[in-house]
Amino acid sequence: MAVATKLHVLDCGAMSCDLTWLLLKPGRSIRSRADRDRPVEWYPCTTHAVLVETPEGTMLWDTSCPRDWETRWVPTGLHEFFPYDQVSEEEYLDSRLRQLGVDAAQLDYVVLSHLHFDHAGNVAAFGGAGPRLVVNDKEKEWAFGYSGAFNGAHLKSDYEGLDFETVSGDTEFLPGVTLIEAPGHTPGTMAMKVDLPETGTMIFTLTLCTWGIPTGRRPRRRRSSTTCPPGMPPLRNSAASPSGPTPR
Repeated sequence: MAVATKLHVLDCGAMSCDLTWLLLKPGRSIRSRADRDRPVEWYPCTTHAVLVETPEGTMLWDTSCPRDWETRWVPTGLHEFFPYDQVSEEEYLDSRLRQLGVDAAQLDYVVLSHLHFDHAGNVAAFGGAGPRLVVNDKEKEWAFGYSGAFNGAHLKSDYEGLDFETVSGDTEFLPGVTLIEAPGHTPGTMAMKVDLPETGTMIFTLTLCTWGIPTGRRPRRRRSSTTCPPGMPPLRNSAASPSGPTPR
């Protein structure tokens, strides 16, 4: 079995967001009258990237949030709901790469799990700098196909004008690296499986949220069931767009 040589998880700090949004469950998504005056709880929504070294090339998986988030995200309003304010100077992506002695010219590929603003925020820094940019074909079609400057958490200023190569379905991308098509969060979201010689297999879902599914019912694509309090009929949460309402 082919294996990768080395893997580095790059901790890029965290955004802040309403804990209700993260959990989406009874007692969080709705409150009883006894808790109606309780303050909203905010919680870290972490962000990271992954550097993978293989015998046939080095790849960066995702690019986290940009330094200029507070101005770039203004057209979307996302800077108010997901401020990237829990990050230190050494945690920005460019700092993390410098700590490893890696620059864009040393990368062969930059692969995006999807093109939401908190995953593709720094991809423009690698355009024309050496590495090949890779995304799922369905993600590219959606992200470049809508009208306007943004849709949900897709922000065209992050990636417009860049030349992306595409993959489709589950793909053995590099030795020990498999890209797994996992639509739902966005039309072309991907997960990554990495096989390492000593630590074994690691799977990076990047965006995974488990919501309760009522007994005997199957989840629908891009629609998720929520488990309701006793006596309340099942509710449906529908995504605002094919890209999903917000990032995870």
